[in-house]
Amino acid sequence: MRARSVLVVLYDGVQSLDVTGPLEVFAGAGAAAGRPGAYRLTTASPGGAPVRSRSGLRLLPDADLAGAGPADTLLVPGGAEADDPGRAALVARIRELAEGAERVASVCTGAFLLAEAGLLAGRRVTTHWAYCDTLARRFPDVRVDPEPIHVRDGPVATSAGVTAGIDLALALVEEDLGRDAALLIARHLVVFLRRPGNQAQFSTQLAAQVAARDPLREVQRWIAEHPEDDLSVEALARRSALSPRHFARAFAAEVGVTPGRYVDRVRLEAARRRLEDTADGIEEVARSCGYGTPEAMRRAFVRALAVAPTEYRRRFHPGPTTHRTGET
Repeated sequence: MRARSVLVVLYDGVQSLDVTGPLEVFAGAGAAAGRPGAYRLTTASPGGAPVRSRSGLRLLPDADLAGAGPADTLLVPGGAEADDPGRAALVARIRELAEGAERVASVCTGAFLLAEAGLLAGRRVTTHWAYCDTLARRFPDVRVDPEPIHVRDGPVATSAGVTAGIDLALALVEEDLGRDAALLIARHLVVFLRRPGNQAQFSTQLAAQVAARDPLREVQRWIAEHPEDDLSVEALARRSALSPRHFARAFAAEVGVTPGRYVDRVRLEAARRRLEDTADGIEEVARSCGYGTPEAMRRAFVRALAVAPTEYRRRFHPGPTTHRTGET
C-alpha cells in the first residue's frame, strides 16, 4: 500500500500543538501498525519561511506552500487570526490545495481559514468552544456545533481546540490503518484512550456555571459525588433549604441549565468514566450512576452520544472487560 501524504499548513501565529499533536500521531501510526512510512508528512509555509508560533516556538517548514503539491490530507491548524497582508493569499492557496486533496481537516480556529476559503458552506463543523459563536456569526451558511470534539462532514473534518487535534488525527488513522493501529499509537503517546468525536468538549462541571450562593454550590458538589442518589428537584431543594419552585428557578438562573438537565449530564459523564476505567458490568454501572436500569442508561447514551454503552466500552476501554448480566 502506498504512503498517504499529509500536508500541514504553517503560518505566523500558528498554535504549535495544533501542528505537533497530529504530526506525532501520523508519524508514529505506521510504526505502531508495523508499517513504517505509512504517511509522508510535509509542513509548508508561505515562501517556505520559518514561522513563529503563538507560544514563541520557531518552526522550520519543509517546503514553500506555493510549490507544495497536492496531498491526500490537507491539515490546517489554528492560531492567531490577525488581519495581515498575506492572509488573503494564504486562504486562496488553501482553497487551491483543497481541490486536489482527498480530505481536508482543521484543528481549532483553523476552521476560520477553511470557512474563508469557502470549504465549509452548508457543512456541520466544530471549533474551539470559545470561538463557535463567532464562527457561526461570521459564516451563517456554516452549521456550527459547539459540542463535539471533532466532526466529519463528507471530505471535511474539523476539530475543537488544541488537544482535540490529536483525537481527530487518531480518527483519521483509524480510517486509514484500522482501529488497532489507532489504539496502539494512542497508548504510545500516553493518550489514555481515543475519545469519540461526539464526546463533549469539556466536562459538565466545566461547561456549567458555578452557582453564586453556597447552598446551590453545595448541591452541585453533592450531585457530582452522589449520582446514584435521589436527585429529584424536591430532594435537592430540601438539601438547599429552599422550596422546590424557588430552588428550580434559582438553580437555572445561576447555573445556566435546569436541575434535571444538569443531573442528566453529570450521570452521563459518571457512566462514561466508569465504562472507560472499570470492568464493572453494565447493570452495575447503570445502578451506580443513578439510571436504575441498563435500558435507561442505553437510551441516555444513544440520545447524547449516538452509541450504546456496550459499544462505547468496546471502543474506549483499554483492556479486556468482564461481561456480566445486563450487558446488552
